[in-house]
Amino acid sequence: MKIFIDGKLCSEQDAKVSVFDHGLLYGDGIFEGIRIYNGRVFKLKEHIDRLFYSAKAILLDIPMSHAELMKATVDTCRANDLRVGYIRLIVTRGVGTLGLNPRSCKNPSVIIIANTIQVYPAELYAHGMSIVTVPTVRNLHSALNPAIKSLNYLNNILAKIEANNAGVEEAVMLNSEGFVAECTADNLFILKNGALLTPPLSAGALYGITRGTVMELAEKAALKVSEPNLTRYDLFNADECFLTGTGAEIMPVVKIDGRVIGTGQPGPLTRKLVEEYHALTNSTGEPIY
Repeated sequence: MKIFIDGKLCSEQDAKVSVFDHGLLYGDGIFEGIRIYNGRVFKLKEHIDRLFYSAKAILLDIPMSHAELMKATVDTCRANDLRVGYIRLIVTRGVGTLGLNPRSCKNPSVIIIANTIQVYPAELYAHGMSIVTVPTVRNLHSALNPAIKSLNYLNNILAKIEANNAGVEEAVMLNSEGFVAECTADNLFILKNGALLTPPLSAGALYGITRGTVMELAEKAALKVSEPNLTRYDLFNADECFLTGTGAEIMPVVKIDGRVIGTGQPGPLTRKLVEEYHALTNSTGEPIY
């Protein structure tokens, strides 16, 4: 496997970062997860746009232009002969000292990994997932804004540990006011009375690329889409529920905190959106070859 590090492609064995990199020492950096379908990088521009937004939010100067990052990403996929897979694009503050001050980091580092991925077992897509609500709340906007896709994912990891302890794959995270924010790695949608609902970004949801794509598909199908504050009560009484994410794609949810959602099977709207999403991913994107 070839990995892009700071302008060069190197072998997996030679792909190394310094122990003084502030991405390692302090989680001081940003990242994007991007999918490859049918020899194309899906929504590449949107992902790199979001990367630059995250960088601006933490005052991190990416040492490459938007166009250069797009080219480097495609080149890395081509070097690994990938037609289906997953890309992890990382920008760290770079090498500094053991002190916290980011001024010691003079040269931000860019890393691109292109490989395969399987987020959830295949049977969950067919039969649906059970999830639980966990005690760990979503980061406050006034602390570490959830819109920043940073290398500091400890908030999500703690919630994932609680999901693991409950024997499920994913968990609902609430914000400090008790409203639904998102899951540990995915956005969340419910269908109620013919309307598609998802938590607002102000509740602590990530600006999800897949989230936005699904909302566009629903609107094209003349389905009403809104972003109200949601509570656990709303989730329990949904007609359908599903999660969205670059890695997860669209995952049906059939049980939340022991409450069966709808019929207890992936609903018709969820199945329809899955079909339309797969049709879109297989026909659009930045060509690799």
